[in-house]
Amino acid sequence: MQATVCFAHGKESGPWGRKITAMAEVARARGLGVVSPDYRFTRDPDARVEHLLARDLPEGSGLVLVGSSMGGYVSAVASGRLRPRGLFLLAPAVDIPGYPGDTTPRADVVDAVHGWHDELIPPEVVVGWARRHGTRLHLVDSDHALASALPWICRAFDAFLEECFG
Repeated sequence: MQATVCFAHGKESGPWGRKITAMAEVARARGLGVVSPDYRFTRDPDARVEHLLARDLPEGSGLVLVGSSMGGYVSAVASGRLRPRGLFLLAPAVDIPGYPGDTTPRADVVDAVHGWHDELIPPEVVVGWARRHGTRLHLVDSDHALASALPWICRAFDAFLEECFG
């Protein structure tokens, strides 16, 4: 089975927003399969986790989960059951009220990217989460949307995929 990258978009976004579209191109250029479920049917983060877990995805070494904002929460929680090869989180909604699931990252390779100027999820919260879990964290000069850092994110994602799959 082909290795797959599964994206989880944020609360206010959609399955093929700017970040996901750009990162999907990076994954496809490496010959990886790409899926991006639509979670807009609910704003409940745990219902989104169940929606992701209900998909027919490879578990373990053939899977990378990528999540942005609420999708970061979804991907982190789902990693507990799917045990993906990689977990790549962008401005993840971790350690904040209303998101009660266990966001302990359970993957072989874990990277998180967060903006110093994130107006929704304070950088200090994600720094604390990353420290507690020993997770690699990249802090960039951007806001919650991370749009200004997208070229760098795509390069970092390509290096991440190289680490995951060679």
